Amino acid sequence: MYHLAVDIGASSGRVMLSQLNNERKITLKELHRFKNGAKKEENYRLWPVDQILQEILTGLKKAKEQGVKKCTLGIDTWGVDYCLLNKEGNRIGGAISYRDPRTENAYSLLEKRLSLSELYEKTGIQIQPFNTVFQLLVEEKSRLQEAESLLFMPDYLNYLLTGKKFTERTIASTSQLLNIQTGDWDEEILSILNLSRNLFPEMIEPGEIVGNLQKEKFPEFDLPETEVMAIASHDTASAVLGAPANENSSWAYISSGTWSLLGLEKRAPLVSKKSYESNYTNEGGVAHTTRFLKNIMGMWLIQEVSRSYEGKYSFPDFVTLAKKEPAFTHFIDVNDSCFLHPEDMVVAIQKYCQKTEQSIPETPGQFARIIYDNLALCYAHELKELEKLTNSKISTLHIVGGGGQNEFLNQLTADCCQIEIIAGPTEATAIGNIMMQMLGKGIFKNIFEARKVVAESFSLKKFVPEKKITVIKQYEEFLRRKYK
Repeated sequence: MYHLAVDIGASSGRVMLSQLNNERKITLKELHRFKNGAKKEENYRLWPVDQILQEILTGLKKAKEQGVKKCTLGIDTWGVDYCLLNKEGNRIGGAISYRDPRTENAYSLLEKRLSLSELYEKTGIQIQPFNTVFQLLVEEKSRLQEAESLLFMPDYLNYLLTGKKFTERTIASTSQLLNIQTGDWDEEILSILNLSRNLFPEMIEPGEIVGNLQKEKFPEFDLPETEVMAIASHDTASAVLGAPANENSSWAYISSGTWSLLGLEKRAPLVSKKSYESNYTNEGGVAHTTRFLKNIMGMWLIQEVSRSYEGKYSFPDFVTLAKKEPAFTHFIDVNDSCFLHPEDMVVAIQKYCQKTEQSIPETPGQFARIIYDNLALCYAHELKELEKLTNSKISTLHIVGGGGQNEFLNQLTADCCQIEIIAGPTEATAIGNIMMQMLGKGIFKNIFEARKVVAESFSLKKFVPEKKITVIKQYEEFLRRKYK
């Protein structure tokens, strides 16, 4: 049986072909890769969803050209963003990106009706200005009045392929619209937003069938017979499923990409005053698990520095340059709002350093070193916080996703965290996407069996602490002073 994973991130997407071979190992082949990114149009930063659909169809066409006549397919994307559809089923306007600044003042608007602490208590979701609840709060009233349904990004792409409207649970969990106790839409929040629950299609679980690809809608493409499945369609949920973790170990993960998501897999949510103050989230995972995690501004920082230098330096170039710079000369809070969507990341870092009375970095190597040092320090700080909140001692940290290829950052993280790190697989999100398809088809009995096969199918690299980093207390004191 063939399986296709459509894995779409904020900067790129890919279509991957997979099978379980006779040795019970997963094969993975990239069929198609394409660029993605939100661009300013119609006064908003919009995702190119029509182009994304064409890229998915191109990947399916390439699968057919390679002899795939029949397959399953799952789509994962980033969270929180959505499309509104009218009664004819057509999209209303563009798909607005979470990095659009329209939600900058949304906190104060909501707090007139509901405090942020009450919002967290209801939903268990990390307070972030771009969450769906805040996007809907500032959404154009005319668009909402015309809307008959709301589909999150992967659900919308599934709808374009199949004509079926569903809401997959893990992507819905990112919205901050679900009640953490009931798992259903929170009526008070919907009332504050003046929305009907009828706006949201039926909720389904990862592993369920969405529908068959409507090939007749795309006559210009020669496509295989395709059964579209609801996988863990929030990309982090798929990445966590793709982590090659041992069920008997005490492990945490960093899903390292544009964002770094650091957390634990739990059987039940953890909502407390302390978790609210630490801004930890409880998002849906596979098999009714909870992803208790912290969103950290990840490779976005170096991606945007690269953009500031107009692509003159590759990511390996930045690592080489960073190694030549002295370590831990600057402290920055990588989650500061000034880094969320700056016009120029280089300028944003310089202004931050000036504001915090530090020397001003000037060279690409200095910017890269500051980013890598402070990501590692942030990981160490949050790992310690995670252990306190969950009353656990973590022995292994799995770093999955594209950021796990950065061996320099991996070693810095091992040294700062004083923990064993297992890096890989790089394509954990696509692998988790495929694992969910296989689980839905009964190829694996449970997630533990699936993860064991992942560990046996892909090369992993181990990093152990080589030295103790002594500046962590200074870094934490810097953060305390900053937030007084």
